[in-house]
Amino acid sequence: MATDSAGSAATPRVLRQDDWDKWYDTLVRGFGGVPEAAEERELWNSLTEFDRSLGVWDGAECVGTAGAFGFRLTVPGGASVPAAGVTMVSVAATHRRRGVLTSMMRRQLDDVRSWGEPLAVLTASEPAIYGRFGYGAASFHLNAEIDTSRVRLPSLPAGTDEVRVRYADPTEVLGACEAVYARLVPSRPGMLARQPGWERLGVLDPESQREGASPLQCVLAERDGETVGYARYRVKPSWEPAGPEGTVMLKDSAALDPAADAALWSFLFGIDLTSKLVMYGRPVDDTWQYLVSDLRRCLPRLRDSLYVRPVEVGAALEARTYQAPVDVVFEVEDAFCPWNAGRWRLSGDAKGASCERTTDAADVALSVRELGAVYLGGVSLSALAAAGRVREVRRGAVAEASLGFGTGVAPWLPHGF
Repeated sequence: MATDSAGSAATPRVLRQDDWDKWYDTLVRGFGGVPEAAEERELWNSLTEFDRSLGVWDGAECVGTAGAFGFRLTVPGGASVPAAGVTMVSVAATHRRRGVLTSMMRRQLDDVRSWGEPLAVLTASEPAIYGRFGYGAASFHLNAEIDTSRVRLPSLPAGTDEVRVRYADPTEVLGACEAVYARLVPSRPGMLARQPGWERLGVLDPESQREGASPLQCVLAERDGETVGYARYRVKPSWEPAGPEGTVMLKDSAALDPAADAALWSFLFGIDLTSKLVMYGRPVDDTWQYLVSDLRRCLPRLRDSLYVRPVEVGAALEARTYQAPVDVVFEVEDAFCPWNAGRWRLSGDAKGASCERTTDAADVALSVRELGAVYLGGVSLSALAAAGRVREVRRGAVAEASLGFGTGVAPWLPHGF
């Protein structure tokens, strides 16, 4: 634990506005110390929720940072559930292994519970850290490097040719792009509803983020005058002895229907003077995988994305629906948030669910970390049981519950924080 100048134990305190610069400088140093562009720093200052942010101080020095944005997360069934978006977590290298991180996680989860938010979520710079605080990897994403000189899109959906793709200024059409995003949010678990101000992140374009590529470019997909999709990207030119070998660097893309989606992929694959399409953070069931002529030359790579932590087990499990009927008693282990520990009976189906304390015998035993991992339907309860991370008490209970927890589409987090 860090100590103040008088030597007493320092505890996390809510961030004051006039302390933000020191607090944020501590965070930047913790992530390597490379200064950010002025517009990027200004944006994060405007987005910071001061009453939900914590700092640990050693005298006048900030030695620990943590924040929690107030988000709404789509869960299986389409409900939008309050969730604390844990972010900006750092501990000064001079104060490691003194309990600074644990003290912030303790205070933060107590606060989240007091705010009535049943879930906490985060993306982890170092995944090994957060399991001990009850966070489980609940969604994943795909990265890919597609050789567009050899990979084709041989069979596009009907109606693709009816979609017009046109260039547009990313800032001027931000409202149209956000309208597309908002329509998609209820359709996929793991998506975050965009809160006011966060739309600016989509068009943030400091030169330091371009990696030698162009300023941010944008195209809209339109049908009958309506915007039905968009793609934002950069182009990194390269000229080799054999000719142009430029790279398209996709920032984000979204579409409302298969034809609009295919029209955007067709455009991105065919940009002049390029031979590679690089993308990060795409859903694991992204459509391009089923359109390409050669998946192997796309070099898809899986990576962990959103980590979920049930803060109130009963409320969290009641907030989502289940694709098959479920009636199971979970024995939950949760040393860090002991109010969750014990037996819970979950009964639910596609219409709704209830989850209440019970003294009935357990059917399945697991920790809150595993419960968080399966919450969005992207991780199978059966798979965790096969790995020894979930214990089946009543024979057949894991298979029954696993089916109910599944979803028709993979959970996905396209919204950075």
